Amino acid sequence: MNKITIDDIFNDDDFELLNPKSKSPSVKSTDDRLMDSFEEINAFVDKNNREPNASSMSEYGLLAKLKAVRQDERKKITLKPYDRHNLLGHIELEDINLDKILDDNDFGLLNSEVDLSIFRLKNVPNSEKRAEADFIAQRKPMKEKDFQLYEAMFQKVHREIKEGKRKIKPFHNIETNLHVGNFYILDGVLLYLESADTITKKRGFKTGNRVHIDGRTKTIFENGTWSNMLYRSLGKQIQKNGKLITNTESYVEYQMLENANLVKEEDLKTGWVYILKSQSTNPEIANIKDLYKIGFSSVPIDERIKNAKNESTYLFAEVKKVKNYCCYNINADKLEQLLHRFFAATCLNIDLFDERGQRINPREWFVVPLDVIEEAIELILNGTIVNYKYDVENKKIENNTI
Repeated sequence: MNKITIDDIFNDDDFELLNPKSKSPSVKSTDDRLMDSFEEINAFVDKNNREPNASSMSEYGLLAKLKAVRQDERKKITLKPYDRHNLLGHIELEDINLDKILDDNDFGLLNSEVDLSIFRLKNVPNSEKRAEADFIAQRKPMKEKDFQLYEAMFQKVHREIKEGKRKIKPFHNIETNLHVGNFYILDGVLLYLESADTITKKRGFKTGNRVHIDGRTKTIFENGTWSNMLYRSLGKQIQKNGKLITNTESYVEYQMLENANLVKEEDLKTGWVYILKSQSTNPEIANIKDLYKIGFSSVPIDERIKNAKNESTYLFAEVKKVKNYCCYNINADKLEQLLHRFFAATCLNIDLFDERGQRINPREWFVVPLDVIEEAIELILNGTIVNYKYDVENKKIENNTI
């Protein structure tokens, strides 16, 4: 008997059952290609935490695709379900509500004679009132010509972050961290708080009255959208999924000097800048002439220094108050930082050891004549400090513009 080989089997295929037909190559639809193109943009934002810009040819191509999509309503509607970075802003999609679902109940599967009173919650606020109170505005796309100025601002902020002129820090408190004119990050997208039509109210609590600020904002996002969401809603979102971006030092100094005006009844006391002299008996400290501590306190000075002998920042010794300046309408903390930078070359460089033998290097003590410190404070308050520098060798302030 002849053995049947594999060739015999294939050759006996009268009906061509074993003849594989080549599959026609799959052809992508227009929508498939559109979604693939948009996913490239999403992937770029995933990696870089920003939209593509015109800084390179590869990014310029993605930027052109994004602009083309934003100008086509049909494409925006198609891609909105895949828009995980809200690049397309608010899109009005078809409203499929409960009434439409119930009207389509051909087989009566949704009919019920059951008493549903057990699901009625008596102690929960009405949903319409809750919706009004919790309203968070949808982001709306901006016209390209209107967004150009903001786009330049966002690009500058990115550069300053990269250069270390700005820092990304946690956002802790709405009242102290959320300010008009500042930049923030929300869900990976840079935003600019341009304005806020806020109202300040006092609310009573058992622990005392607290200031409550709220109102509408104008918030610009770097993806070309804007929103008029509530001030506190914006703050809560940043608190939950965002960060604050610090201002540059030059901007902080400018703001502080701009606000250093005459004290008025409605002005806000922001703290005290003080000058102290050490009463230490340690020869390393006592023998240093013109040694002063320049500091900032948000509480009265006497309260701040009452435990000085037990604190390293006061060199573990009692201190004597020399001068203190009550500050209004300026950031006293920034005033202190300016003084520290101005006199940085004279900072005390000494090692102290606490009772456990740990080394401490205090940084707020400076070897500078008292009259020079007073002169520097005057220059800061009148806004001319930027024109001067401290000459360590001659112990005097000099004009550096001459």
